[in-house]
Amino acid sequence: MATTRSATTTWTGTLLEGSGAVTLNSSGTGTFPVTWASRSEEANGKTSPEELIAAAHASCFSMAFSSGLAKAGHPVKQLETNAEVDFVPGTGITEIRLTVTGEAEGLDAQGFAEAAETAKVNCPVSKALSAVPITLTIK
Repeated sequence: MATTRSATTTWTGTLLEGSGAVTLNSSGTGTFPVTWASRSEEANGKTSPEELIAAAHASCFSMAFSSGLAKAGHPVKQLETNAEVDFVPGTGITEIRLTVTGEAEGLDAQGFAEAAETAKVNCPVSKALSAVPITLTIK
């Protein structure tokens, strides 16, 4: 069964001087301020589209990785995934870097790395973002 999630951004003013707020409608977990400066310079307590993409990618990858490991008979003890999304004004999103640490039952480092690479390729968010180079580091 398909699911749909939604978020709404309300923006006031010009790109450089204006500001907005993105509300996570489906979960109702919050409304977060966003500005051009928070996107192109320092965050200063505000979010950005790239931070939201990083959050989506880190959680999707973790779910895909955990699922793949469990199906292969290696239940996850713990995974920690960090996603970094680079944004260059005037160019766009230029790179995404995933870093994962973790442990799964009965799996050596090589098996862990192979399963992580499979999860990176098959994660729905990775597929949606495939126009951008995505690297994976395993710690």
